[in-house]
Amino acid sequence: MKKRLLLFIAVAMMASSCEDLFEPSIENLRGLDDMYEEAEYAQGFLLNGYARIPTNSWSFNDMATDDAVSNNRSNNYLKVATGQWTANNNPLDQWRNSKAAIQYLNILLQEGDKVKWAKDENVSQMFKDRMKGEAYGLRALFMFHLLQNHAGWSESGELLGVPIVLEPEQTNSDFNKPRATFEECMQQIYSDVQKAQELLPLDFEGASDNSGLPADYKGSLDDYNRVFGQFARQRMTARIAMAVRAQAALLAASPAYNTGNSTTWADAANYAGQVLELNGGLMGLDPNGLTWYANATEIGGLAAGANPREILWRSDVSESNDLERQHFPPTLYGNGLLNPSQNLVDAFPMANGYPITEASAGYDPSAPYSNRDPRLKHYILVNGGTAGPGNATIITAADGTTNDALNKVGTSTRTGYYMRKLLRQDVNLNPTTTNRQKHYKPRIRYTELYLIYAEAANEAWGPTGAGAFGFSAYDVIAAIRNRAGIAQPDAYLESIKSNKEAMRALIRNERRLELCFEGFRFWDLRRWNEDLTETATGVRIENGNHEIIPVEARVYGSYMQYGPIPYSETLKYDALSQNVGW
Repeated sequence: MKKRLLLFIAVAMMASSCEDLFEPSIENLRGLDDMYEEAEYAQGFLLNGYARIPTNSWSFNDMATDDAVSNNRSNNYLKVATGQWTANNNPLDQWRNSKAAIQYLNILLQEGDKVKWAKDENVSQMFKDRMKGEAYGLRALFMFHLLQNHAGWSESGELLGVPIVLEPEQTNSDFNKPRATFEECMQQIYSDVQKAQELLPLDFEGASDNSGLPADYKGSLDDYNRVFGQFARQRMTARIAMAVRAQAALLAASPAYNTGNSTTWADAANYAGQVLELNGGLMGLDPNGLTWYANATEIGGLAAGANPREILWRSDVSESNDLERQHFPPTLYGNGLLNPSQNLVDAFPMANGYPITEASAGYDPSAPYSNRDPRLKHYILVNGGTAGPGNATIITAADGTTNDALNKVGTSTRTGYYMRKLLRQDVNLNPTTTNRQKHYKPRIRYTELYLIYAEAANEAWGPTGAGAFGFSAYDVIAAIRNRAGIAQPDAYLESIKSNKEAMRALIRNERRLELCFEGFRFWDLRRWNEDLTETATGVRIENGNHEIIPVEARVYGSYMQYGPIPYSETLKYDALSQNVGW
């Protein structure tokens, strides 16, 4: 009886599973129809774009330039710098990430009007506008990163960008699309920024009374602030979109690109100037912006998405010690990953503002860290400098007795220097007392925008030309160097204020110092058409003597001013041309 019952159950189970065997049940995969009645699900398409922003985390691609090396011999940027950068081995690739983000943003832009964002029609319309505005701003951002990483010259001598895709791609879409010109891509960025400006508020701060409501929106103050209020801080705004436009325009106006598109230096200066004007012009430069990453009280007080004065756009604040674990020297229980070069150390002027190569500088090679620009010791841990929660003295000399010494162990410095910038010195990695501290990652700093303006204004109008904004490249650099602690009056700056070429060199150097280790140098050298092959050097200190040593050659072909299109993509799509040399 029991056997017959078991047989019956088995047959019944087999019969009931036949339908699944031949006609599989619907999987738990959600389609576009689900987004129309579920606003949170719809917003997920937009949030996918935010999650893919390339500047959400640190790249440290400085290790592929003359500014730094890595002590990790398998580091991808070490491989890039030493001749292993290819179209099918590209750690800098943004093709897949940014194109995927644009696909999600395009879905939202196409389907967003069908979503029921709120029960009230007026509120729903506000949300539609906001979500679409954010998507347009983000799409411009991702196009900028695609151009920075993948634009270049074709065999026929045309400056190309990437394929422009403005609608969601389906399985039956034509993926074999040629690259648009660089000019067409730039115009698409400008168009998307304009749409973002039209749909978004300058900032997500809400309105204080009904008179502050835009004319396009009817409804209560509470409804408006529900959509455009402070809770949405750190989402794309009109101000941020304007800053993205300035970043893209600087790229386009630079020597490596300016013969292939219509964006001028004056355009770049004006776009940056418009953002700076909203920030109070020169008076908006944050006096504490030099050490934004270590201003403990300021960071600890951040709440509700608020920004310090230095920051236009940032990631969330979180408690961690990951950066310190990566970059502290070994005696502070770190891995000493990024080692600043002697090249970068030499780029810091003396405290009187003169480059160390100038006769008036007063540089003493036997005491190379004395009387230097204060930024040197803020940003770079030199031999005899202090670091960590106990202000421990770090000895990097070759005859040092700890693992901090030059090439002592695998985690020791290869250059005689460790990175100090970005790190919280109040983090303790001692296994018995490990702690974490608050950190955030800037996506856009105002100092970057001031430097964009200075560079573009100098090229467009000369060192002291003010354009329409009332301040010049000279004024910006004077303010930045004064903040840095350069002795006043700044005699070196005064000596070159009428020399466009000397001012250009100074602006580029100030950008190198102010933005070091933040992922700019790799791209700056390329857009300037500068030499990529300068050997990264270090210092060997023994018995108090300082000897400059070669550390790592830089092996780049001239065509590597521009990055490649992924090799796999050119194999799949014959309409997709590769940049020259790759």
